[in-house]
Amino acid sequence: MGVTHSDGTVGKALALLDTVAGFGRPVRFAEVQEVSDLPKATLYRLLQTLTSQRMLSYEPDRGTYQPGLRLVQLAHSAWRQTTLAPVARPHLDALSAKLGETVHLAQLDGGQVLYVDKRNARRPIPMFSDAGKIGPGYCTGVGKAMLAFLPEAERARALAQQSYFPHTEHTHRDAESLEAELAEIRASGISFDREEHEPTIICVAVPILDERQRPIGAMSVTSSTLRHSLDDLAQLAPALKTTAAAISREAAGLSLPSAPDIA
Repeated sequence: MGVTHSDGTVGKALALLDTVAGFGRPVRFAEVQEVSDLPKATLYRLLQTLTSQRMLSYEPDRGTYQPGLRLVQLAHSAWRQTTLAPVARPHLDALSAKLGETVHLAQLDGGQVLYVDKRNARRPIPMFSDAGKIGPGYCTGVGKAMLAFLPEAERARALAQQSYFPHTEHTHRDAESLEAELAEIRASGISFDREEHEPTIICVAVPILDERQRPIGAMSVTSSTLRHSLDDLAQLAPALKTTAAAISREAAGLSLPSAPDIA
């Protein structure tokens, strides 16, 4: 949650927004200062500016900052304009009602996974993913489905940006082993999460491709090894592919990112 000096004052302010939001609760100035490398005066000035612009909200009785309502307005605008969620919503509803399992919709953001929508199973299972959360690309079904279909140079840059943190004993530890699986995903059009991010959590996923066969998103059906096997989930792949194709057709012509912004 540290604040960086990239991209001048604007970069500092955006990094500061990330820092405050990252606490997941109202936060005091001293707490922000502990994780910031900005001078105290600069930090205070940026917090005041962000508050006056309604990007942050300040509670004087508690002396705490938290994300402001203007961010909510911007988030809704971005959700409508730059995500697949509005187009995909009826398709997710139909697939969720048909299967009764957890359905995720995701897009790539800087080589990582941004969950943009979710439908819970009839019997919900606790798991990391929720709409708005950022997850790793290298050890999630939706992440691997999208990484597999990136153009080669972009895929190489994205793989270099993965952390390869061993979340479980099944997690990829390096780009070489991941790339071998991505080749299999390109051949089959199907990706799996084999308890790679969370113990007992498994999924089958497919990419959502544009007319150039570049990934604009991915969707998955997720369950637990306590309820299903990977073979069980593999049987749902045809329904996933049909839904992904329908979303792709409706998304044609929309201004959507087709690949991550990778420096």
